[in-house]
Amino acid sequence: MSPRPADPAIRGALLNAAARILAAEGPRALTVRRLAAEVGASTMAIYSHFGSMDEIRLAIRGDGFARLTTRTATSLGSDDPVAALAATGIVYLDSALGDPALYRAMFVDQPPRETENAGAELFRQLVSAVQRCVDAERFDRVEAAGLVSGWAAQLWAMWHGMVTLAITGTQPPHVARFLLDDMTYRLFVGYGDDPAAARLSISRATAATTTSA
Repeated sequence: MSPRPADPAIRGALLNAAARILAAEGPRALTVRRLAAEVGASTMAIYSHFGSMDEIRLAIRGDGFARLTTRTATSLGSDDPVAALAATGIVYLDSALGDPALYRAMFVDQPPRETENAGAELFRQLVSAVQRCVDAERFDRVEAAGLVSGWAAQLWAMWHGMVTLAITGTQPPHVARFLLDDMTYRLFVGYGDDPAAARLSISRATAATTTSA
C-alpha cells in the first residue's frame, strides 16, 4: 500500500500551532508531542510533513516571509511611487498585527541553524520601491553607493519598531499606526520629497489600504 499523501491543511495547522508555541513559550516548548496534541494529529503525521523540529521552525520563517512579501507586493502597483511605498508600510504593520505569533516566530525566534536570509526578497522589493521614488524625482538623486539600500533599511527598521511597540502592548495599535504615518512623512521629507506632496501620497496610501482591507 502506498503512503498517504501529506495533507496541506495539516501542514498549515502545524505551522500555525508551532508559531504560537514559539511566541508564547520559546523553542524548548516546541516538541513533537506538544505539537501533535495542539493540532489533534499523530506524531507520524508531523513526520510526514517535516523531518524535525528544526525543519518546522525553518518552514515557519520561509512561509511567513513568502506570505508577507506577497502581501506587500500588492501595494506597489500605484502610479504614485511614494504612495506605494507608504502603503507597503501600512500593509506590513497590518499583516504583523493580524498574526503576531507568526511575526514573533519570524523576527524574534532565532533560526535553528544558519540559512539563507529568508527576508532577502522582501528587502529587495523594498529597495526597488525606494528606487522608484528616486527615479520619479520625488526623493533626492543619490550618488553615494548603497544610500537607497540604506533608506530601505531605515524604513524597515521603523516598521519593525512600530510592530514591536504594538504586539508587546507598549503602544496601542492605533497609536502605532499614527506613529507609522508620522515617521513615514518625516523620513520621506528627509529623503527630499516635498512636504505637501508627501502628505498627499500618504493620504492616498491610507485610502488604498483601507479600501483593499
